[in-house]
Amino acid sequence: MEQTAANPTCQTFVAARSNGELGGFLEAAQRKYAEGCDTSPVGYIEGWFVDEDLRRRAVGSALVTAAEAWARQQGFSEMASDCTIDNRVSESAHKRLGYEEAERLIHFRKSLGSY
Repeated sequence: MEQTAANPTCQTFVAARSNGELGGFLEAAQRKYAEGCDTSPVGYIEGWFVDEDLRRRAVGSALVTAAEAWARQQGFSEMASDCTIDNRVSESAHKRLGYEEAERLIHFRKSLGSY
């Protein structure tokens, strides 16, 4: 979060509980490109989490709405996001908020070891 806060092309939104503790957050940023988007740059949801006991209570929706408003203020006409292929909770939350699946990716890596 400290790196995001220091970056002028990023914005962090938080959901505070009545006792002052954190109940959720969303980190949004500018990206030059996002899968399925037609414009550049775009707003991007880099990280989004809401505590389980606050889910389905419009907390996540409020965070996304705030991020989308920030993205519009930056002049973006599209907002994008991602989640892992097995994260059904996130996939469902995105779809409930009007996000459409753009494509599915499988990322690969290989350790090259040491010389």
